Amino acid sequence: MSLLEVRDLVTGYGRKQVTFDVSLRVDVGEIVALMGHNGAGKTTTLKAIAGLLSAWSGQIVLDGEPIGHISSAVRVRRGLSLVPQERFVFADLTVAENLELGGFSVVDSNAVAGQRDKVFALLPILADRRKQLAGTLSGGEQRMLSLGMALMRQPRLLLLDEPSLGLAPLLVERIMQTVQEITRRDNLTVLLVEQNVRHALAIAGRVYVMRTGRVFLEETGAAMAARGQWWDLF
Repeated sequence: MSLLEVRDLVTGYGRKQVTFDVSLRVDVGEIVALMGHNGAGKTTTLKAIAGLLSAWSGQIVLDGEPIGHISSAVRVRRGLSLVPQERFVFADLTVAENLELGGFSVVDSNAVAGQRDKVFALLPILADRRKQLAGTLSGGEQRMLSLGMALMRQPRLLLLDEPSLGLAPLLVERIMQTVQEITRRDNLTVLLVEQNVRHALAIAGRVYVMRTGRVFLEETGAAMAARGQWWDLF
């Protein structure tokens, strides 16, 4: 069963069209990677799904219901959460305070506390730094905090935009393992934009490849990993 369907999405910035009839789906509990060269339209597609960009035409469907007409805030309340490419944290607040803000839309304070404990268990480095100001964390720790903040809302669909960007290989490995773990544990559904092809293929069930604003290939992660020269696609 598909949790997310994007049908013939056209969008862009100002008068500049960036995507051309992009269609994809992500099934419940699945990790899908969206890959392609810089400027292919991957981040633009995520922003449209999250409601940060308006769709010029086409449909975005979440759990069988079109959501193109509703705000990004309502999409969050319906279970969609975006971890942006940028390290989005509140620098002057502690790690624990950032996590609390991440759960702002959850009314039950006990549920917020329980989810925070789950995040600390998943990302122990955040537990170790819970009283530390977010602005003093390393780049990798801030990226993990951004992920933790998104998980505080207990999303059904997690959009991850370049989680490995600028990180050391060991941290990339840890983040990818965490994504796999939460998918298995919570039946979370993930749409992942990632330039690190090897790491993406290690966890993605299916892959879409974009080129100049269009999806031109859909393949299983295993099939693409088995290609002798998959890098020629990018």
